Order: sequence, then C-alpha cells, then structure tokens
Amino acid sequence: MPKERGQKVIASNRRARHDYEVLDTYEAGIALMGTEVKSLRAGRASLVDSFATVDDGEVWLRNLHIPEYEHGTWTNHEARRHRKLLLHRGEIEKLIGKTKESGLSLVPLSLYFKDGKVKVELALAKGKKSYDKRQALAKRDAQREMTRAMGRALKGRR
Repeated sequence: MPKERGQKVIASNRRARHDYEVLDTYEAGIALMGTEVKSLRAGRASLVDSFATVDDGEVWLRNLHIPEYEHGTWTNHEARRHRKLLLHRGEIEKLIGKTKESGLSLVPLSLYFKDGKVKVELALAKGKKSYDKRQALAKRDAQREMTRAMGRALKGRR
C-alpha cells in the first residue's frame, strides 16, 4: 500500500483568528487512540472551545471534540478527553515562558493530516479587545472595496 502524501485539513478554527491576534504558530503531533484516527479520517472533529495548556512540562489539548467512531466497540474513546501534544523540548520551554510571563494563550487553529499523521497547528495568541475586532473588520471591508474598484476600472479600459 502506498504511503499517504500531502496535507488534508480535517477541521479549522476560523473564529480563533477573529478573537485572537496570532503572534506565533507551531505544528504539533497528537497522541491519539485508534478509534479517534478512524473518526478523523471520516472528517469528523470540532475545534470550537478547544485550547491548549502546559502542565508539568507537557502540552495538553483540551476540549477538542472528536465524536465516537460509529463502528467502534467497547474500545471506543471519550469525545472530549485531554490529548497530549507532541512538541520538541525547546518549543515547550518557549511556550512555558511566554504563557507564564505575558498571559498569552495557546489556541489550535487547524487539525489536519500531514503525510498520514494527524497534526495540529497551534497558535501563541493574544486576545483581542472588541475595538480591535471592529478595526480589523473595517480594514478588511476597505481592502475588499479597493479590489472591487480596481476590478471595475480594469473592466472599463477594455
């Protein structure tokens, strides 16, 4: 059987980029059970309300919802159990320092398969205030309007 290649997104947390200002991103592996992987291969997962914590030198992903595998037996997993993230020691040390000193959060941005293995894109993020969100929306709307105007101008020249 040929090895799986490429990247396939399972779930993404679009709300995270709206609620947080992303400062840095990390790619981490996840320690999963067999039925969790089968459920993920079916494309079933939700990153809503999930977050990561650093406890005793280990990084844990909490509130990630992976529904039970439909064809599983008594060996099925819990839907919202804590899952260990696999990072290098140096990365974990950086995360410990940043989350302790400056009050930053660890937020998962996306969950995907990369070369057959499940990975999570983890962001070191700072929470946005409501006025920051309004400014970001206004900036995006202005950018969209500029591209529309440019498109209309180019169509008129033909």
